[in-house]
Amino acid sequence: MIEKSDLNGITRRGVLISASAFGAGLALFPTLGGAQQIQSEGDKTMATITTPDGTNIFYKDWGPKDAQPIVFHHGWPLSSDDWDSQMLFFLSKGYRVIAHDRRGHGRSDQTDTGNDMDTYAADVAALARALDLKDAVHIGHSTGGGEVARYVARSEPGRVAKAALLGAVPPVMVQSENNPDGVPMEVFDGLRAALVANRAQFYLDIPSGPFYGFNRDGAAVSEGLIRNWWRQGMAGGAKAHYDCIAAFSETDFTEDLKAITVPTLVLHGDDDQVVPIENSADKAIKLLPNGTQKTYQGLSHGFFATHPDLVNADLLAFIES
Repeated sequence: MIEKSDLNGITRRGVLISASAFGAGLALFPTLGGAQQIQSEGDKTMATITTPDGTNIFYKDWGPKDAQPIVFHHGWPLSSDDWDSQMLFFLSKGYRVIAHDRRGHGRSDQTDTGNDMDTYAADVAALARALDLKDAVHIGHSTGGGEVARYVARSEPGRVAKAALLGAVPPVMVQSENNPDGVPMEVFDGLRAALVANRAQFYLDIPSGPFYGFNRDGAAVSEGLIRNWWRQGMAGGAKAHYDCIAAFSETDFTEDLKAITVPTLVLHGDDDQVVPIENSADKAIKLLPNGTQKTYQGLSHGFFATHPDLVNADLLAFIES
């Protein structure tokens, strides 16, 4: 138990786990370095773009190309597959739905460089250019919420219509002189140590415990969610995941939040053991010029996966408002 942060980071193996799924001078984003392409691997076909530094970013793009796009940004250390429920739901409503695997995650290249928020946001800008996305709604969870904040704040005019931050890391997670009630650095050092020691076990302990609140008395544990979390995590690169811990915990998004003028929805569970609401959503909403906050009583960090019907309805109402 970390007293000041209210994180419970306790796993079955006693490893301190308190964070997960977080999951370029961006005044002008770099131009797209490679054209949109289809790469074939055996009998599998993957849609990718190539960024200016030569990194291949995998993405999904479903639905009518002339419909309003909704872009989903996943948390650490997962992939675009984490948004399956939301993508299928909004596809059925007639939207164009897009999700990418962040560099170093999922099916994108396992990079050992560029694993920082500026580069993540620049990769999103490259994707938006390649697909010519306009008036898009960007939805991010945890680390993906930080990615959304940085991208939207510095996006090209006309690219973004709205944004939604779910269980998101902004404004800043780590404890410091300027953020005295943040999460102590020792917690994130513990995450790095656990990843190095036994990443496979670490990626079982997180979803089995604090991520979905399955460590709470009376929790309805889903073995499928646990295994799917592990599957996504192990598909990515250890180096990128290690570096991303600093990216999601130490990046300060204060100025990004202040600069976001489009309508922004902030959703958070008040039993989030990973990104405590008092240090994130409750502070972020005060910085957003055009923000709306909704708190889910008793829900965990991974609330959009455990309660998709509830969250999908709220997101739809926001998008259509």
